[in-house]
Amino acid sequence: MTVKPITEQEQKDVSLPGAVGVRMRMLIGPRDGAEVFHMRHFEVAPGGHTPHHAHDYEHEVVILKGRGLVRGEQGENACGPGDIVWVPPSEKHQFINIGDEPLEFICLIPAPRACAQ
Repeated sequence: MTVKPITEQEQKDVSLPGAVGVRMRMLIGPRDGAEVFHMRHFEVAPGGHTPHHAHDYEHEVVILKGRGLVRGEQGENACGPGDIVWVPPSEKHQFINIGDEPLEFICLIPAPRACAQ
């Protein structure tokens, strides 16, 4: 078992095409020996957004701070602190910050090895 503060995890800019003002921390992942799930913390600057993209695995997300829109194949949904978001596999999606403070959320994904099984 490990217990550690979010703020002690390295925060890196997300450089994927289409990402604007996005930073990520890998909270629990390969270096922890996590073989089934990876937990990440995202921070999207005001006016920023994640890429509009899709992949073959699902996401589970909880919004911690800020105000945003989640853009999916059925349209856009507003989101804020305490909201949860489930993105099914292969659905094109994007998180957009519409507020004046950072939009922060936790995102769980399957570990790459778990996806291959």
